[in-house]
Amino acid sequence: MRKDRFYANEQLAGYLSMDIIFLRELRVTTLIGIYEREKLVPQTLQLDLDIALPNSRACLSDDINDALDYAQVAQHIQTVLNEGHFSLLETLAEHIAQIILKDFNAPWVKVSVAKLQAIRNCKMVGICIERKQEK
Repeated sequence: MRKDRFYANEQLAGYLSMDIIFLRELRVTTLIGIYEREKLVPQTLQLDLDIALPNSRACLSDDINDALDYAQVAQHIQTVLNEGHFSLLETLAEHIAQIILKDFNAPWVKVSVAKLQAIRNCKMVGICIERKQEK
């Protein structure tokens, strides 16, 4: 008998069986900020990503073609960030979340974006957002 048959709420059961890959402390470079200097000099940001997989085929098949290629995710994000300027971390985090949801067909994503040493006596400042596919 399938485990999820024990759950009355099928949506909850799907959430409990979600597979998530993660990327931690991914360093990317982009133009970010509201000050003139920040609009000219690229800054290094730190990303943490949790990405729900659209299915669990890779767990069963052991085939890379069934998996989400996290190297491709990292490269795609850096390529997109090279193309423009963001004023706010919030906007950048939303942009990354939408890339992952749309371009990689993820049903859910959690994106943390941090500026390193943006303020004195603080290692990093940032934002963490969660987004899911709209039905």
